[in-house]
Amino acid sequence: MQVSEKLNNLKSKLLELESVAVAYSGGVDSNFLLKVAKEMLGDRVIAVTLNAMMHSDREIEEAKEYAKQFGVEHIVVDIENFDVDEFINNNVDRCYHCKKAVFGTVKEIAKQHNIKNVLDGTNLDDLGDFRPGLKALKELDIISPLKECELTKEEIRFLSKEMNLKTFNKPAFACLATRIPYGTKITKEVLRKIEKSEEYLVEQGFNQFRVRIHENIARIEVGKDEIHKFFNEDLLNKTNKKLKDIGFEYVTLDMAGYEMGSMNKGIQK
Repeated sequence: MQVSEKLNNLKSKLLELESVAVAYSGGVDSNFLLKVAKEMLGDRVIAVTLNAMMHSDREIEEAKEYAKQFGVEHIVVDIENFDVDEFINNNVDRCYHCKKAVFGTVKEIAKQHNIKNVLDGTNLDDLGDFRPGLKALKELDIISPLKECELTKEEIRFLSKEMNLKTFNKPAFACLATRIPYGTKITKEVLRKIEKSEEYLVEQGFNQFRVRIHENIARIEVGKDEIHKFFNEDLLNKTNKKLKDIGFEYVTLDMAGYEMGSMNKGIQK
């Protein structure tokens, strides 16, 4: 199926829904979905973003900026204490319990605005990774129109570029909890250490990266095309000092480079 046909199918799907609340992170997928939904449904669209401990400040501010550009009503819900035990204990089904809580809140907000349909930005490629959160979406009757219209990440980036969306080449940015090995308790302190470390990498000009943690070891993953930057002794020393100042005892560089979902190795899908 041609990408233009998939886009037309998406537009038709959205028109059928009449009014929607888009669960909005400001990433490639949800930004594209919000843009098309706004185009098709006008003021019958709202965007809902949850600001909890597993999100970075930069991520939230970018979401606010993009939604404002679209002229969409954007509701940001600040959650001071995300006290979902199954999430904090960080078992392998962490994402299921997190999504259940998050999308339950989004559904409540949609209901308050007399909107029946809640959408998320799951795309076709997402089905290939370990994503227990998809089960929660199904149980809550969340609609994933990008997936239903068989749009891949590459196609969404292509269409986003055609629409002049800033996010067309935005790196994937999963929630900060994905940097923590299963079984290691998730705390605000650990998440803030990860956030500060990754903000430092942004300041140094890195594009695709993760700072994974293993007890008090920081394992830096960067894109294979960017690993050579660490051959610069000055940057190497600065990075080592910065992350140790943030609170890590050891700072390491993963020679394999960035790998999506690297914490899921060995997990049965």
